[in-house]
Amino acid sequence: MIKEYAVTTAPQAPDILSPEFAADPYAAYRTMREQFPLIWHEGMQSYLVSRYEDVERAFKEPVFTSDNYDWQLEPVHGRTILQLKGREHSVRRALVAPAFRGKELQEKFLPVIERNARELIDAFRADGSADLVSQFATWFPINVIVDMLGLPREDHARFHGWYTSIIGFLGNLTQDPEVTAAGLRTREELAAYMIPIIQERRANPGDDLLSTLCTAEIDGTSMSDEDIKAFVSLLLAAGGETTDKAIAGVFRNLLAHPEQLAAVRADRDLIAAAFAETLRFTPPVHMIMRQPAEDVVLSGGTVEAGKTVTCLIAAANRDGGRYAAPDSFDIFRADLTTANAFTAAADHLAFALGRHFCVGALLAKAEIEVGVNQLLDALPDLALAEELPAEQGLFTRGPDSLRVRFTPVAG
Repeated sequence: MIKEYAVTTAPQAPDILSPEFAADPYAAYRTMREQFPLIWHEGMQSYLVSRYEDVERAFKEPVFTSDNYDWQLEPVHGRTILQLKGREHSVRRALVAPAFRGKELQEKFLPVIERNARELIDAFRADGSADLVSQFATWFPINVIVDMLGLPREDHARFHGWYTSIIGFLGNLTQDPEVTAAGLRTREELAAYMIPIIQERRANPGDDLLSTLCTAEIDGTSMSDEDIKAFVSLLLAAGGETTDKAIAGVFRNLLAHPEQLAAVRADRDLIAAAFAETLRFTPPVHMIMRQPAEDVVLSGGTVEAGKTVTCLIAAANRDGGRYAAPDSFDIFRADLTTANAFTAAADHLAFALGRHFCVGALLAKAEIEVGVNQLLDALPDLALAEELPAEQGLFTRGPDSLRVRFTPVAG
């Protein structure tokens, strides 16, 4: 029985809530893949899976549901699109997806992305030094989302605070009561702020994302006020946190590999490859949970129906059975297809796969390409101003700061 296997081996296996794991999860992931591909973690009440083939199955196969989001996401977001199934899910996804791809993204929202990147860079381009995390990455995606929604720009800081509380709630694997309380307050505060605006936008729609969500309809189905509020909350978390840490990760990885940074600077078409490899090598989100509807056999044993499965994306993305030299950052690697990296056919697992593949993947790609391009233009001799910073975090992970120096140039 898997229970017996897990209990006898768990004391020797890495504990993902330990300080040692927090300091270097990648070494622990290697041990888990090789020796403990299936671990029952009593504190989290979840199975941990770390091999590429198992995580891929959990994302693709219908037997793995998102029922876990009822307790994981709903308390802070409300009921989201990620919890829906069948036609209800496909219709809701069809209502929101057009705004994040194709003509809508390129013509309506690309200028918003470019403006926000430029404004943030203008604040430090003449200084000769900057922290790319606190002065750019943590603000850029949230500011873009607020502007896309057509909300007041003076509320950027308020949304940044809500976003921080939501991410804290979602990553609260140790169940800190203060973090939980802050997340629950955010749900109430965001609802009190958003619902009146949603109602006003229904009556007087404009040319913004929130109006699009308010007026979208397919076969007589539209989104309720609560649906839209929950989607905005989800967008803040999923769209903000992933892009925030991805931008920091791209520059951290490139600065650690100057020859690859030089290649990207010389050929900006390589930005997409640098982003894709960052998603594989140091993904912003390290784990996503699923819940099987029936017993499932994975590497190492059987997971019982209804149990939570924590899919360790960052472990799977460094599986030597899937990637050559998996612990090396290489934007030129042949086993990661950049053309597919931002679609449901992606080789990496950072955006999940299948029916719940990240709806904002192309928005994230556009933000990364604009942000990296503008930063490289503004900071021509960009270099680290300190030692390469360590990554921080468990559920999501990235550098807390990234101090750089450069020769100022005219804007």
